Amino acid sequence: MEPPHFDPAELWPAIERQTAHALQCGALQPIDTVQDVIESDGVRFIVRQVSSLTRKEQQRLQARKLQAEKQVPVNPFLPYEPDLFVADISATHLALLNKFNVIDHHLLIVTRDFQRQDALLTLADFEALMRCMAGFDGIGFYNAGPEAGASQPHKHLQIVPLPLGDSEPPVPVAPLLAQAVAEGPTARVPGLPFRHAFARVALDDVAPDAAAQIAFASYRALLEAAGVGTVATGGEPCHATPYNLLVTRRWMLLVPRSTERVEGVSVNALGFAGSLFVRDAAHLELIERLGPMNVLQRVALP
Repeated sequence: MEPPHFDPAELWPAIERQTAHALQCGALQPIDTVQDVIESDGVRFIVRQVSSLTRKEQQRLQARKLQAEKQVPVNPFLPYEPDLFVADISATHLALLNKFNVIDHHLLIVTRDFQRQDALLTLADFEALMRCMAGFDGIGFYNAGPEAGASQPHKHLQIVPLPLGDSEPPVPVAPLLAQAVAEGPTARVPGLPFRHAFARVALDDVAPDAAAQIAFASYRALLEAAGVGTVATGGEPCHATPYNLLVTRRWMLLVPRSTERVEGVSVNALGFAGSLFVRDAAHLELIERLGPMNVLQRVALP
């Protein structure tokens, strides 16, 4: 298809309009959360107790059951739900509201055709992400594989607005990241007790497509520094190790993963930004007992 016209300045109004519409028609379901702050290792972790996690898990199980019965892949992005559609970002990507959002105005950046969620990110992925990030101040993230918290096999990046919670800083892990020590094109963060790779980027005053080139180069350096590796799956380059990626206009963080959850508590990329989600009070107590940083350490590679 011809590349669509996309103006980042029009994205936020489009998100607000489509959110109002999707709430009214029931495509987007309102979610009540209870927010707590747990201080751990110099980070004020935001922990949300979210009833929708149970609902989302039920939908995932129903999708797997349907797939087993029909023996065909179940893909909510092909076709996507029209009431959740926000914008045509590029010839390769479109933007949808996250049906099960636990943070307001949570956007999914989805490939138009099927691509694997374990495939390495491409320049086109970063072009779509940076065009969206030029529209509002947010944090982009990618859950590379089920062990990293991906709930769908169709490639999709995600972006949520900042701040992540009601308290400062906008990204809770930021005080630790400020202490990063350079190691060539990447850096390490002394306060993160697990394998990771960090890079500072300066994208505030850079045009989206130029920002995509910078971010893509940093991403490739982070993959190498973190020892993620690649394998060919169906002729497509994929990660050899699942990982989470966080992207802002000022920095990028990549964390290889060993497992998706700890004692029933699932962790996705936002956990490494300092934002965790739990299903009930028992899981909240578990996070308090173990400590949020220890939870992250247990799901990441040493």
